[in-house]
Amino acid sequence: MLKENFVEYITNSISENWDLPALSDYKGKDYTFAETGEKIIKLHTIFKELGIERGDKISLLGRNSAHWAVIYLATVSYGAVIVPILPDFHSNDVHHIVNHSDSKLLFAGEMVWDNIDETCMKELLGILSVEGFNALYSKPESNFEEVVKNAHDTFNKKYENGFNKEDFKVEPVSNDDIGIINYTSGTTGFSKGVILKNNALAANIRFARNNLPLGAGEKVVSMLPLAHTYGCAFEFLWPFSMGCHINFLTRTPSPKIIVQAFQSVKPSVVVTVPLIIEKIYKKQIKPALDKRLLKILTSLPLIHKPIYKKINKKLSDVFGGQFREIIIGGAPLSEEVDIFLKKINFKYTIGYGMTECGPLISYSNWDKTKLRSAGSVVDTLEIKIDSKDPVNESGEIMVRGENVMEGYYKNPEATAQSIDKEGWLHTGDLGVVDEDGFVFINGRSKSLILGPSGENIYPEEIEAKINSLPFVMESLVLPDDNKLVGLIYPDYEAIDKDGLRLKDLPDHLEAGRKEVNESLPKYKQISRFKLYPNEFEKTPKKSIKRFLYEIDD
Repeated sequence: MLKENFVEYITNSISENWDLPALSDYKGKDYTFAETGEKIIKLHTIFKELGIERGDKISLLGRNSAHWAVIYLATVSYGAVIVPILPDFHSNDVHHIVNHSDSKLLFAGEMVWDNIDETCMKELLGILSVEGFNALYSKPESNFEEVVKNAHDTFNKKYENGFNKEDFKVEPVSNDDIGIINYTSGTTGFSKGVILKNNALAANIRFARNNLPLGAGEKVVSMLPLAHTYGCAFEFLWPFSMGCHINFLTRTPSPKIIVQAFQSVKPSVVVTVPLIIEKIYKKQIKPALDKRLLKILTSLPLIHKPIYKKINKKLSDVFGGQFREIIIGGAPLSEEVDIFLKKINFKYTIGYGMTECGPLISYSNWDKTKLRSAGSVVDTLEIKIDSKDPVNESGEIMVRGENVMEGYYKNPEATAQSIDKEGWLHTGDLGVVDEDGFVFINGRSKSLILGPSGENIYPEEIEAKINSLPFVMESLVLPDDNKLVGLIYPDYEAIDKDGLRLKDLPDHLEAGRKEVNESLPKYKQISRFKLYPNEFEKTPKKSIKRFLYEIDD
């Protein structure tokens, strides 16, 4: 199978679509492919002057923006390794990721710059601004700031008569080189930096290009966090390789802003998470469907079709009305919503992936997929179900192939637990594969929770903080109506020892909840604690059986 070069996907698109719009901040600055190429070469000049070498790590902390995208492209096309960091991460997590990844440089958005302590990242040469590429911090007695300024001057003098297509030249970068280290978590005890070679990134792009082609000049809205592989691969890298115009929502998008953006941009493809679809269904569609008259009409064979067609159009218009399909991923879609969307012939499909595959594992076009499936495994991977009867008996999903990560950075133990000696990645998810090759996910053995904008939430991190509070024996963090709730089993022995009255326990726990939240990004914060009367049921390995618990009020 032909293995196209990841960096060439980027550079070829810039050269071939030179005069077309490439990157835009929604209701902000626009950049053509030519301007994007110029900024990439400017950053290459800065990297060279700073002594950055191929394989060096460059961390990127900031919200989605055109400049975020430029920094990403400049880093990987230089042959360096990009380390994207979610802007909502707590400052301690940012410091840890920068240090753990051995990053030489950090780009920081000015909105998050005030929250980090540069003195905690002693191995950095310095910190650059996402917005202007200028020095935000340099070590005392360092010439970092002067070198950055001279690099800007060097570039401006070299191209004082303008930057032309012939000036855009990039040294080849091998698909065998590491392109990205993507951290699935920030906290020290849970650090997993997923190492993805350029070939894994190229495999994802190649599959998307072959199975849902976009045309140069078509538009895309980027709303999912670019620091995650899902949004990065399919709202940015793939469309960019096709010459598309990508519009970035530069703030945490509210439902109102998302709808406004879709209706003004009118994207050719929509990439989203179940939460957004389910909210629209719950708030706009279901109330109408529950009305008595509409219930009667939709039950009549000759009448329900035009009604469903009208609902389909109304829902399509919410997303701009010109998309080829909506791709839903990141978490399971509600069965009720899935069945209804299929019933009205809505152009949507569900994919399945994980960071360790950069991210795609399975997908099928909207008109070829099966109800409740996550599509069929992509042609860059093999799939295996750890079950005696993979068609009918659920087992762990395992994959092997081009997409699969090299391992976890500086964590051989975790790597060995995830990838076996035959190269199979153990996903931790349970499912079956039917006779036609469609993947059906029946449960998740992992405890991952999807945040409101697609963020990965690992409850063990939060539970570790809660369990350290006075009067808490153990805890379980669970999702509840798009919020997080902490289920608490109290430490009654400690309560008795301190002479605490049980009626005063909620006040103490509430103070503890606020304390825990101060150390967490907003999307990980606990909305409330709920007392649980007994110890949580556990496996023989003393792991809590999470699947037994849910918030019921």
